Amino acid sequence: MMSDDSPVYLTAEGLQKMNDDLRYMKTKERAKVAAAIAEAREKGDLSENAEYDAAKDEQGHLEARISKLEHSVSIARIVDESQIDPSKARILSNVTVLNSASKSKQTFKLVAAEEASFAEGKISVSSPIGKGLLGKSVGDKVVINIPAGKVTFEILSIDR
Repeated sequence: MMSDDSPVYLTAEGLQKMNDDLRYMKTKERAKVAAAIAEAREKGDLSENAEYDAAKDEQGHLEARISKLEHSVSIARIVDESQIDPSKARILSNVTVLNSASKSKQTFKLVAAEEASFAEGKISVSSPIGKGLLGKSVGDKVVINIPAGKVTFEILSIDR
């Protein structure tokens, strides 16, 4: 059992994606790993069979991923976006910021770690930038420590 049972807040779309991923791993991925194990078994002596060892390792990794995802789904709570206070940056807020150094604008959607996708502009509320923006309001200036150093953002807008 995982030690952190605090809820994972997701959109309905995010929970659906997690359930789809879980279903895929339990059916297609498990079948693929089982076939690889069976094929390796047919090759004889298991004590010196690298293919068998690799397939068993893959099975262990897959089962760990399934277990972690099942746990996340079990503690997931769907956030009703209509109930979010738009005056402060919260989970599921779209926050547009101005980078004080580069003078560039960026918009981030604050999401749970399970839904984060930097390519889609979705950042985790547990990431340094996500943590720095949470609870802030339009007009606030925020200094955030990121791996590349300190960055200062001015919050330009917050939308749902």
